[in-house]
Amino acid sequence: MSERIGELIDGRYQITSAISRGGMATVYSAVDTRLDRTVAVKIMHENLARDEEFVSRFIREAKAAAGLSHPNLVQVYDQGWNQGGVPAVFLVMEYIPGATLRDHLFAVGQLGAKEALEIINQVLSALTYAHHGGIIHRDIKPENIMITADGRAKLGDFGLARAVSTGNTLTADANVLMGTVAYLAPEQVQRGIADVKSDIYSLGIVLFEMLTGKKPYEGDSPIQIAYRHVHDRVPAPSTLNHAITRDLDSLVLHATAPDPGLRYQSAREFQEDIRKSLLLLDPNEQQLSLPLGIPEELRRPVRTAKTKREKSLGAKVNAQEAKPEISRPRMSNTSEIRRRTSRRVRRNRLIALAIAGVIGITGWYQLFGPGAQIAIPSVVGGTKKEAERTLEKLGFDITVAKSVFDEQIPKGKIISMSPPAGSRVSEGERISVVLSKGAERYKVPSLKGKSISQATIELANVKLVIGSAQSQFDLKIPKDQIISTSPAPGTMVKKNTQVNLLVSKGPELVAIANYVGKSSEQALNELTDAGFDVKQSDEFSDKFPMGIVIAQNPTDPELTKGAQVSLTISKGPEKIKVPSGIL
Repeated sequence: MSERIGELIDGRYQITSAISRGGMATVYSAVDTRLDRTVAVKIMHENLARDEEFVSRFIREAKAAAGLSHPNLVQVYDQGWNQGGVPAVFLVMEYIPGATLRDHLFAVGQLGAKEALEIINQVLSALTYAHHGGIIHRDIKPENIMITADGRAKLGDFGLARAVSTGNTLTADANVLMGTVAYLAPEQVQRGIADVKSDIYSLGIVLFEMLTGKKPYEGDSPIQIAYRHVHDRVPAPSTLNHAITRDLDSLVLHATAPDPGLRYQSAREFQEDIRKSLLLLDPNEQQLSLPLGIPEELRRPVRTAKTKREKSLGAKVNAQEAKPEISRPRMSNTSEIRRRTSRRVRRNRLIALAIAGVIGITGWYQLFGPGAQIAIPSVVGGTKKEAERTLEKLGFDITVAKSVFDEQIPKGKIISMSPPAGSRVSEGERISVVLSKGAERYKVPSLKGKSISQATIELANVKLVIGSAQSQFDLKIPKDQIISTSPAPGTMVKKNTQVNLLVSKGPELVAIANYVGKSSEQALNELTDAGFDVKQSDEFSDKFPMGIVIAQNPTDPELTKGAQVSLTISKGPEKIKVPSGIL
């Protein structure tokens, strides 16, 4: 991290020391030589700096982030592309003495409820302001929340949030993304999209970690963690920390609902519940301090043309009232009341009564009458029995539309539902679900001793195909029949997997010489080296000297390698013992 110390970035920012190094960038402290102030300079790693699409997107988003100004946001001052020295994409930010929330959690393990809620309250103030300006963070995690020396929380990295697209989240370097994936909302994982409710989900995960000291999901790879965000339900923090109250459980579970429609719909709504929980923790504190809240310009009511018009009309009315009253003949009380009650007033009363009646009837019909509708809870990721228990309690019928193979979702779990979770439907509505048959796998059949044509048919029957075919000699398997397969028989493989074959060329034929009349030692050595099984016998011969091959069987010019060859070896002429006394 020290290779840039002393370097002057963009002819203005003198690097003085390294602060930290992350998956995408290294952060340095620097001196702004133009304004003589300390700043933080984030320099992207070279592999990202070479990506033109990333650079243009990064600069565009950093410009938008630079327009944000809030006490709970890390202020962005400048951004650019260093041309004066080593090429680098950089971002200049407010220098904040302190540590990240990740550092704080590493030091203390888990936070108390009051401290955790106060931090979330401040971050939500920043998010309310940013969301009001149309900017989504997309990458909320403890590493992006700074805690200043005086305890103030500041949310940073708005400039990087959109530059690193979620479409690449699961394909980039696992070391870079392991931390980010732990806080991604299900819709970011599944569809690569993010909105206000995605930020709320991520902040709910941060709250879970602050209260328990652990992330809700752990895994060896980003894919495993992302899968659980999509198919599992974030557990209540009290399952890990029994000191946590139901009120805090409710905050986390509401913020991290898998269905975005069931989460808090805005950062302001989430913040209201956080502040209520803070009051429950400290009932004597009747009003929360607001220096870290929403800026005054967002709380001040907007002056509209309607307001001005109402004032203008009010002025006219006052002017009319100020006119001198013209004396008229005194009328009876009844006549005076009729005069004051104009036709327009009567009409307005009738309209108001009619509207009130319609609203009342509609409300009764939809809330209590035959048209009453209920929000469908999510059953995705659960089993059919679990879904039946959940939905039948609410008066819904459940039916399985179809079962399909899925590489990610285990067998028997629900992949999707229709209507989708969060939809409001009438009691008795039929909810159809799609069940997973698990990963599509087929067993490799035994093909030993079969021809290639037979193997092709058998593999097609189990949705597999023939891959490569190699041949070798085999003493036992006849020519053109299969010796073995790879993968081996019984192996479970994916659809259309190629099965490689090893086909027999039959026994190997080896040329054999005729050793009759030759040395038995030569014959034995050469035949053994050629792979034959040599059997020898001896007999007397008047024609061949001792040690010479008299006969060889078989006499074919080619034999199967390993075949038996019989040799008859001469013992020389047979000697006859002559009895003494005959000669």
